[in-house]
Amino acid sequence: MTDDHAPAGTRVGVDVGGTFTDLVTVRDGHVHVDKTPSTPDSPDEGVVTGLRGLDAPLAEVDFLGHGTTVATNAVLEGEWADTALLTTEGFRDAVEIGRQTRPDIYDFEATKPDPVVPRDRRFEVPERVDERGEVLRELDEAAVRDRADDLRTSGIDSVAVSLLFSFEHPAHERRVREILREEGVDASVSLSSDVLPEIREYERTLTTAMNAALKPVMDAYLGSLADAVGDLGVDAPLRVMGSNGGLMAAEASRERPVNTLLSGPAAGVRGATHVAGRRGVDDLITMDMGGTSCDVSLVRDGDPLVTTDTEVGDYPVSVPTVDIHTVGAGGGSVGYVDTGGALRVGPRSAGADPGPVCYGRGGTEPTVTDAHLVLGRIDPSAFLPDALGRDDDRVRDAFAPLAEAVAGDPDATEAAARGLLDVANANMRRALRVVSVERGYDPREFALVAFGGAGPLHATALADGLDVPEVIVPRAAGVLSALGLLISDVVYDYSTSMVRRWDDVDPAALRDAYESFEAEGRAELRDAGREADELAFERTLDLRYAGQSFDLSVPVEGDLDPDELAAVEERFHAAHERRYGHASPGEPVELVTVRLRARGLVEPPDLTAEERDGDPDDAIAGDRRVGFADGDRDTPVYDRTRLPTDAAFDGPAVVEGSESTVVVHPGQRARVDGDANLVVETRGDGE
Repeated sequence: MTDDHAPAGTRVGVDVGGTFTDLVTVRDGHVHVDKTPSTPDSPDEGVVTGLRGLDAPLAEVDFLGHGTTVATNAVLEGEWADTALLTTEGFRDAVEIGRQTRPDIYDFEATKPDPVVPRDRRFEVPERVDERGEVLRELDEAAVRDRADDLRTSGIDSVAVSLLFSFEHPAHERRVREILREEGVDASVSLSSDVLPEIREYERTLTTAMNAALKPVMDAYLGSLADAVGDLGVDAPLRVMGSNGGLMAAEASRERPVNTLLSGPAAGVRGATHVAGRRGVDDLITMDMGGTSCDVSLVRDGDPLVTTDTEVGDYPVSVPTVDIHTVGAGGGSVGYVDTGGALRVGPRSAGADPGPVCYGRGGTEPTVTDAHLVLGRIDPSAFLPDALGRDDDRVRDAFAPLAEAVAGDPDATEAAARGLLDVANANMRRALRVVSVERGYDPREFALVAFGGAGPLHATALADGLDVPEVIVPRAAGVLSALGLLISDVVYDYSTSMVRRWDDVDPAALRDAYESFEAEGRAELRDAGREADELAFERTLDLRYAGQSFDLSVPVEGDLDPDELAAVEERFHAAHERRYGHASPGEPVELVTVRLRARGLVEPPDLTAEERDGDPDDAIAGDRRVGFADGDRDTPVYDRTRLPTDAAFDGPAVVEGSESTVVVHPGQRARVDGDANLVVETRGDGE
C-alpha cells in the first residue's frame, strides 16, 4: 500500500455529483480538471470511467480522495437496508415520538417523517441504567436471545442497538452484540455507544438507526469501488470525505456511514478554506451554488465551524458536521408568481433535464440562468456545447407572466429578469446572514469565496449587499469539492456525554476521557498511514447554563487544572454572549459532552499557477450589452484562461471560464492573483 502523506506523485480527488463526477488531478504542480457523467444507478461506474480517462498513469496515483453522495441519496430517497432496533424496555417508540417540535407549527395536518425503523421491527429488552451509569437492572440475556430468534426470521440486514444511558455504561450494548453473534444473527450491528455516545435519546437512537440502515448500502458501494479501483492498477488507499470536513479511511466510512452524509459539500468548504488560506485569508464565508441549491458556511481562523445539529432530508443527525446552511436557490431554480401575486424563486428547479429555457432542451419555465441570459451576463454556448441554439423568443415568452406581474407589461422581460434575480439574491443573502450575523459574526470582517457553476454570477452583488470587502473565485470554481479532497487532513471525532454541574466536574475523569480518545485516535491515524509527527489533537467541552436544552462547544487549551477549568467557563460565557447577545456569569454551568478531534496532517500539493505575461486587454473576447441595477451598459467579456497573472481591471465586466462566469459590477475592481484566482474588490454599498 502506498503512503499518502507525501505531496509528490499523482494525487486524484473524485467528487460524485448528481449530474457530473468531477475529477481533479495534481501532478508535478499542474492541476488538471476532468468531468464525466455520473451514473446514479451505479455511482462507482462513473468514478471508474473518470479514472480511466485520466491523462496520468494510474499506477503512479499515490493519493485517492473521494466525495460521495451514496449515503445522502439513500436517506433522501428512503432506499436503505431493512433494519431492526433493540432498545430498553419501555422505549420502543422513542424514535417515532421524537421531539415536541412540529414540521410546520401552523399546519394542523402536518406529519412527521416515517421512522427509519418501522414499529414491527423495534424490539425491547429488559435492562436499566441510570444517568450516572449505575446499573439499576441487569441485562436480561435470555430476553436478548429471544429477540435474536425474532431477528433471524424477520429478514433484516442490519441491527441498531440503543439502550438508555449507554454512553455512561456501554457494557450492556456490547453484550447484546455478543449474544446476537452467538445466536447466529447474520446482520451488521451498530451500537449507539459507538456511533453517538451522547445525551438526547431521540437523536442518539435515530442516528444509530440511520447508521445501521446505511451500513449495508455503503459497504456494498465502497467494496465494489475498491475492487474496481484496484483492478485499474491504483494502489493508493481510498480516503472518503466525512461530514466533519476531514478524510477518513474507507474502512471507517463503511463502519460509520452516517458520518459521510454531507461528504461533497464538506469537501467544497475545505477547498475554499485552502484557497483563501493561501492568500492569507483565514476568516471567510463559502458559497457553493449549483443547479438546484446554494450551500453556505462560515470559516473562522482557518477552520470551518462544526455543528452537531444538522438535518438531512427530514431527519436530525447529531454527528459532527461542517455547519452548512442550504437554500433552494440554484441556476435552475424556477421563478413564478404565487397566489398572492408575489414573485417567488425556487425551491423547485428545472434540473438538468429539461433545464433552463435557454438550454434549448424543452424547458418552458423561467429560471435564474434564463434571467442572466436576458441581462446579457451569460452565453449558453460558452459552457453548453450541445445547446440546441439560443432562442430569445422562447425565453421572452417564458418570462411574460412574470413581466406582467412585476411591471404590468408582458414584454418587460428585462424588468422581470431583474426582479427574479433580486428575489434569488434575497434568499441567498438571508442564508449568508444565518451563518454570519445570526451566529454573532460581522460579515464585513470576512471574505466571500464563491464556487459551483452559478456561485460567481451572484457573489459579487451579494457581497456588496452585506459589505463583504472581497470575493474570491478560485480557478477551479466548478470542481472545488474535488480539489478540496486533495488538501484535507484525515480527521476522526470522539465524544462522550458526561452531564455534571461544572462545580462537580472531576478533572481526573476528564483527563481519563481525553487519554482514552487520544489512544483511539492514534491507532486509527496510524492505520491511515499517519506518522507520529503528523498528528494533532483538539479538545473541546460542550457547556450550558443549568436548565438550558442546548449547549455550546468551547476549546480546552491547557492542562486540566483549576486555572484551565476557570478559563473554560469564561470562554463559555463569551461564546454565549457572541451567539445569543447575552451571558449570565453568575448562573450555574453544566458540562454536557467531552469531545476530541484527532487530526492526521496531510501536506497539500503546490497549487501555484504558471505565470502568464501579457495585457488584460488581450484577454477581451468581445463585448455585449449587460444589464445591471443602474441600467444596461456596454461591457467587455474576458476569457479567463487568457488573463495574465496580476492582471487588474475595473467593472463593469464579465469573465467567462470553462466552468463558471463571474460578473464584476460597476464600481468593483477585479484582479488575478498568483494562484490564478479572480479576486473582486467590492464597493460595499449594497447594489
